Amino acid sequence: MSTEIKSPTFPESVADGTIANWVKKEGDQVKQDEVIAEIETDKVVLEVVAPFDGKISKVLKPAGETVLSAELIAEFEKGSISEELEATKVEPLEETEEIEEVAVTEEAKEEVEIENQNEHSSDRNGPAVKKLLKEYDLNPDDIASSGKGGRVTKADVINHLDQPSKEIVQQEIEQHSANQAQANSSERIEERVPMSRLRSTIANRLLTVKQETAMLTTFNEVDLKRIKDLRAKYGKNFEEEHGVKLGFMGFFVLASVQALKKFPLVNASIDGTDIVYHGYQDVGVAVSTERGLVVPVIRDAGNLKITDVERSILDYSDKARSGKLSISEMQGGTFTISNGGVFGSLLSTPILNAPQTAILGMHSIQDRPVAIDGEIVIRPMMYLALSYDHRLLDGKDAVSFLIAIKDQLESPEKLLLNL
Repeated sequence: MSTEIKSPTFPESVADGTIANWVKKEGDQVKQDEVIAEIETDKVVLEVVAPFDGKISKVLKPAGETVLSAELIAEFEKGSISEELEATKVEPLEETEEIEEVAVTEEAKEEVEIENQNEHSSDRNGPAVKKLLKEYDLNPDDIASSGKGGRVTKADVINHLDQPSKEIVQQEIEQHSANQAQANSSERIEERVPMSRLRSTIANRLLTVKQETAMLTTFNEVDLKRIKDLRAKYGKNFEEEHGVKLGFMGFFVLASVQALKKFPLVNASIDGTDIVYHGYQDVGVAVSTERGLVVPVIRDAGNLKITDVERSILDYSDKARSGKLSISEMQGGTFTISNGGVFGSLLSTPILNAPQTAILGMHSIQDRPVAIDGEIVIRPMMYLALSYDHRLLDGKDAVSFLIAIKDQLESPEKLLLNL
């Protein structure tokens, strides 16, 4: 009896999804809870698993097709895999041997017929020709004859023996030309593939932000020597105590939280003609995956310690790269941090994560000469970028906010004292 396989029940914010691929094909044997298909939505990739041992009897929705929430996508037959394998075993040994004997007999008949034809055609040829034919294992019917009555002469055989070398040369020339043509064409290979649903959604959202917001970016730089010294001195003890590494992102999240508390307008969002002020700080951290950029949200970051922040970031990163992030973990958010520095970016202008008002861009840390107290010193410097919606934030607000983050990072003790 067949069982219906349906797509997962989507959240209210997700209208439909696309069959990304069938991990198991029609007719494949699968075990219970084994992933058989992946459905890509605008935000996450959802897995469809086998309800029990059995096989996929029929695929109703092929890869690339759009599906709705809880829609029928395949039919499944319940059954033990071992039973299926046992049922498919057949041992027609005697029948196989009989078939092989018939095949051998037919081959023998064909060989006899060929030999008879060769002997019949060679009866008209002279002894010298027969000797050459036998010596070089030639078929007289393959040789162009010039003798009387269609007889093959000795000269015909010699010409025939010379001919293959010419043909081989010609074949080599043709093969070389074909290889050259293939090599030339391979340099201009093109491949057209449909854009994934997630990438298409990202593209549409970014384009909408550019068209519907008055986005502007302000820059500054931060000296990270104090933080690097802290990590070098206490990093090992921190990891041993809390089971997570002391990274840079934890400092940036906490610094952003303190700045958001001082400048609540940066933590606000625009809803039509209204300004929505949020009394909490939900910080999104952009994570790059093979399928595209996702932004899991650290809830109530203002109430967390640096250990909690680092643990959340590590957990979300692992989930994002394995496709295990849930939609609820990416919804909301009042402020976003994007770290292009991990890829080597020196300076960039991050695009707003609508409907948020601002986004902070981190970049590579580089040792650069800077002037401190009238002296040139080498310090680990990072460029910071703050993109903001100029409809809500004036330049003064944005610059003051960015300087507040810089001040927190250059005096990390303030983070510990919540100053």
